[in-house]
Amino acid sequence: MEEITLASVRDTPLSVDEVLAAVSDPRAGGTAVFIGTVRDHDHGRDVAALSYTAHPTVEAKLRSVMEKVLADTSAPGRPVVRMAATHRVGDLEIGDLAVVVAAAAEHRQEAFAACRRLIDDLKAQVPIWKQQAFGDGDGEWVGEPRP
Repeated sequence: MEEITLASVRDTPLSVDEVLAAVSDPRAGGTAVFIGTVRDHDHGRDVAALSYTAHPTVEAKLRSVMEKVLADTSAPGRPVVRMAATHRVGDLEIGDLAVVVAAAAEHRQEAFAACRRLIDDLKAQVPIWKQQAFGDGDGEWVGEPRP
């Protein structure tokens, strides 16, 4: 049975229900979900607009990161049984879902650990970059954009 059931980067709105359905499994006794939303401020500055850009290899890299997380967080006899992740690209509005990740495991400890590690590694290793426009007219890239 496929452990990585969803690894998607898209320019359309994300669905928490889709991610939860992707990790649903009768073997799972615990499911952990992280939902990242676009907020109206960053480091004390008003955010007026936000856009995400991704490298063409983004989904392959996302899957690779997920495979590593699965290998590292499954405990002997207590596996992470399903994992899913979606990330949005393009122009987003305040309050939009930017990322949704979930991990389902036989026990809650592994589900929490895998979900936390997945979002942390996704942010650090998957080639997705954020461009923010601030209310004062200034802007910044977060990460290393290569549009």
